[in-house]
Amino acid sequence: MILTISKRGRVRLSHRCGILVCLSVLAARILAADAAVPASVQSPGLDLNEAADPRPDFVHDVAPLLSRFGCNGSACHGKAEGMNGFKLSVFGNDPLADHDAITRQSRSRRITPAAPDASLMLRKAAGDVPHAGGVRMKPDSREYSVLRAWIASGATYAAKDRSEITRLHVEPEQKVMGFEQTQPLRVMAEHADGTKADVTWLATFHSNNPVIAEVDESGGVKTGSSIGQAAVMARYAGNIAIFQATLPRPGPQVAGAEEKSFNAIDDLVQANLRRMNLRASGLADDAEFLRRVYLDVAGRLPSADEAREFLGSTSDGKRERLVETLLDLPEYADFWAQKWSDLLRVDRLALGAPNAFAYYSWIHEAVAQNRPLDIFARDLLLAEGPLTEQPAGYFLKASKKSGELAATVSQVFLGIRITCAECHQHPYDRWTQGDYHGMRAFFEQVKYKKLGGTTAEDVVEALVVEGSPEVKHPRTKQVIHAHALGTAMPEKAPEGDRRVALAAWLTASDNPWFARNLANRFWAHFFGRGLVEPVDDVRATNPPSNPELLDALARKFVESRFDAKEMIRFITASRAYQVASKPNQTNEADAQNFSRALFRRMPAETLLDAVCGVTGVSEKFTGVPEGTRAVQLWDSQQQHYFLKLFGRPQRITPCECERATGASIAQAMHLMNAPGIQAKLTHRGGSIERWAAMQDDARMIEDVYLTCLARIPDSAEKNTAREYLTSHPTKRRQAVEDLVWSLLNSLEFVFNH
Repeated sequence: MILTISKRGRVRLSHRCGILVCLSVLAARILAADAAVPASVQSPGLDLNEAADPRPDFVHDVAPLLSRFGCNGSACHGKAEGMNGFKLSVFGNDPLADHDAITRQSRSRRITPAAPDASLMLRKAAGDVPHAGGVRMKPDSREYSVLRAWIASGATYAAKDRSEITRLHVEPEQKVMGFEQTQPLRVMAEHADGTKADVTWLATFHSNNPVIAEVDESGGVKTGSSIGQAAVMARYAGNIAIFQATLPRPGPQVAGAEEKSFNAIDDLVQANLRRMNLRASGLADDAEFLRRVYLDVAGRLPSADEAREFLGSTSDGKRERLVETLLDLPEYADFWAQKWSDLLRVDRLALGAPNAFAYYSWIHEAVAQNRPLDIFARDLLLAEGPLTEQPAGYFLKASKKSGELAATVSQVFLGIRITCAECHQHPYDRWTQGDYHGMRAFFEQVKYKKLGGTTAEDVVEALVVEGSPEVKHPRTKQVIHAHALGTAMPEKAPEGDRRVALAAWLTASDNPWFARNLANRFWAHFFGRGLVEPVDDVRATNPPSNPELLDALARKFVESRFDAKEMIRFITASRAYQVASKPNQTNEADAQNFSRALFRRMPAETLLDAVCGVTGVSEKFTGVPEGTRAVQLWDSQQQHYFLKLFGRPQRITPCECERATGASIAQAMHLMNAPGIQAKLTHRGGSIERWAAMQDDARMIEDVYLTCLARIPDSAEKNTAREYLTSHPTKRRQAVEDLVWSLLNSLEFVFNH
């Protein structure tokens, strides 16, 4: 065997005998024992001006490096089973366990303090030995030097003289930028002892909107060529900080951009448009507003008679009166009950058909009665007793585990996603495993029992609250008492039914998320995107595009005592809601600041009902009465190809993302060619039969356009339709079918705008 040791102390062997290898490593340790740590190696986690002889430790220096290089990511050593026998906690959420895995597990072979350059951890990272993750750092890099110094100095977990981090911030915190510009970020950690440290090179970065601004691993922000705002997160040692980039439209400031405000919403929208150098589109005409508000409030198209009456009216305030009419329609309750059923998981497969129907009926009744949304939420959270009498309790039963229920409550009523915190700290937010299990503890008392007589028909299921079960942290095994998100854990569990404390906190007027979440969801429904987007991903690293507006909407909800109809009146009365979808020269590229109405494909159920309404032929669904509209289907598992194709959710999760809203070639082909659509067009008892029998072509064409598009056709459209009818004198009915078919396949029909 030949033993050679390089200048860096690397051991090279020409023999594979285990005894000789051990001897060679021992020799390397002896040779390296007197080697001093290079004077140039300094811990960037310390304020070097304050520390005369700094030494890196795992918590402040090494763990952040593992995160920065992706070693603890879910695709590498952070996945459930680890990789090649080496497992780290996901995103470094358990630094103590990670330190143990590196320094003690696998017989401590991963590091060699006496001969740091011989450490397997260093050699793999530098590519000296095969590594599935590739070369992560070079031997002459700062990262390599710190990692080597940490190993050589004894692989300390946390140095006693290193004080806790009290704040992380980014410099600058915000900036107005132009297109295709760059901005380097500096991440500063402030410690309890008053020291500060530049930890930029140890931080990890993430942009919530890479189209607006992307960020590289060194904290360099580069903007794109889209108008809007982006938040860049910096994370270090479990702390986060935000940089916000604002990209207004380039060019001279828009002149004459101010429009008359209809209510307080418009003042805040206009202020933001000034910042973004945008001018709002003009007001939508009556026809565009009519169709939009029918779809948004009642989930259906207006009939030809309803459209003709509204368009023919010249009275003041007719738009506000139309909204009041829509709020009183039975279709309003049908439509909004469907929306809440999606979020609250009215799922036949999870609950059983009779139970799911009872649950849906309770939701429908609450919407029809306009039950205040704080009371609505409390009823769901505090349901107790026989479920035949308290069908709101099925909300609690739809989730199989207490943790799943806690995550559902957080996502639906607070807009906060905490599911990932079951196993590790949220990668883009402050939520930890302690927060997750603190919420879970509120529901540990909830049980289901069978009550009743001797026959199966007499047995009923009841929701009961009993005992005082403990919840323990899965890693530390310490008891976690029930506590709400963002609050300190109490010294003992709440007395009695823990859900009472949760419901009181959640629906309080000063809750930091409840009213804001509801306001954001309603705004997203009427505008096609939320002020926070996605609507159920509220976090510091995903701030609202117009925080002042979101605050104002939340205050409105609180002041109205969480009246859903009052919020709908407030939003639909604004100029912001009533602007046209046609862009102007300033807002063509704007999709974030509500300077124009965005095109939104109709939901699957609404679109199918619209096709049925136009053709005058209802859809027959299995197991439900004739004439049932798609929006009235309580069963999300109802087998129907059209609804599946156009994105109806299955209600497996409470996420808004379950409902697909995009358009596809398959959808377009279905509308053009599906036998079911053709059958409605050719049906002998439908609208086309009646239209084909009309002698007045002008009136008939007008009726078709009003029914399909809620507007009067312009002169060119009238002439085209008349010429087509005239050219097919012996096939009049087929010609009318073709006319209706062409409108059903237009973007103007399929999309709300």
